[in-house]
Amino acid sequence: MRSASTPGAAPGAMSTYTYTSRPRAPPCRLRYRNGLTQQPDEPLPFGNIMYDRRVVRGNTYALHTEPQRGQTIDEHLQKAQETKKRAAAKKRAQEQLRPRTPEPVEGRKHVDVQTELYLEEIADRIIEADMECQTDAFLDKPPTPLFIPAKTGQDVATQILEGELFDFDLEVKPMLEVLVGKTIEQALLEVMEEEELADLRATQYAFEELRNVELAEVQRLEEQERRHREEKERRKQQQWEVMHKHKETSQKIAARAFSQRYLADLLPSVFDSLKEGGYFFDPVERVDIELGFLPWLMNEVDKTMEHSMVGRTVLDMLIREVVERRLNTYEQKEDKHPFLKPEDGPGGPGPTRDPATGDEFQEQ
Repeated sequence: MRSASTPGAAPGAMSTYTYTSRPRAPPCRLRYRNGLTQQPDEPLPFGNIMYDRRVVRGNTYALHTEPQRGQTIDEHLQKAQETKKRAAAKKRAQEQLRPRTPEPVEGRKHVDVQTELYLEEIADRIIEADMECQTDAFLDKPPTPLFIPAKTGQDVATQILEGELFDFDLEVKPMLEVLVGKTIEQALLEVMEEEELADLRATQYAFEELRNVELAEVQRLEEQERRHREEKERRKQQQWEVMHKHKETSQKIAARAFSQRYLADLLPSVFDSLKEGGYFFDPVERVDIELGFLPWLMNEVDKTMEHSMVGRTVLDMLIREVVERRLNTYEQKEDKHPFLKPEDGPGGPGPTRDPATGDEFQEQ
């Protein structure tokens, strides 16, 4: 612990302080700031207070604003997270722009070396030492002993003399009688079974012979029935064919009679209609009269009718012209003699004849 006096304090006042770490030499700082080589946590040596970021400018009430209506706490948290992300991205970009040491060549590695002006001892390094030890080899496991359960009772012993427990001649006699009796009984059963099997074979042989005879008779009867059935079917088919032919013949006869009765009046009418249609004709009559005379006759009749029509037309025109002239003459006379009356003849009063008009009509 060391004591020191602070300037500007009272003469009798003393202040004490202690170091929290050992004194060390100051680091070697560059004369000018370099943005690429400067540590991110190292404070910037600002010289002008106007460019110090720690100085707040403007209204201090606008720094901490309350959230507006409609905004929630999640939006503020999201904005804070985005700010942190931008700061981390900016820090990573600065680290990428910082020049790095190239990779070591093969067989070497990088080691941190102090390049400061004053060297200092690195005391936080742990002292290491290599030690060796040898362990014993593993022994084989002994075989597991056989498990024998412990006894739960007591062992006792007794003495048995010869003939006390078992007499072979006496004890084997009933067993031998049973074995011999069973053998004889089994032999008798086998003989009886063989005789019974022989009887069964004889009975089976006789039954098979009888069955074969019956099967032959059944086959004969079936064949006879089949022949009868086929004959019956053949006779039925023949009868059906006869009936079918008879029916077909009767239908043909009826159709022929009907056709003859129907065609009796049909043929004359057909021939008449064909004749009227011009299918049956006389070549001389057709060529000379219809193709030669009748067209000439029709032309002559047309010419005569045309001449008659022309004459009638001319006559109508003449009559119209004469009537118009007489009408004009009569109108002129009426204009000249308005008070002239016709004289009465012996037969009574009558119209006056114009000799000029009559002569003109006769001339025409």
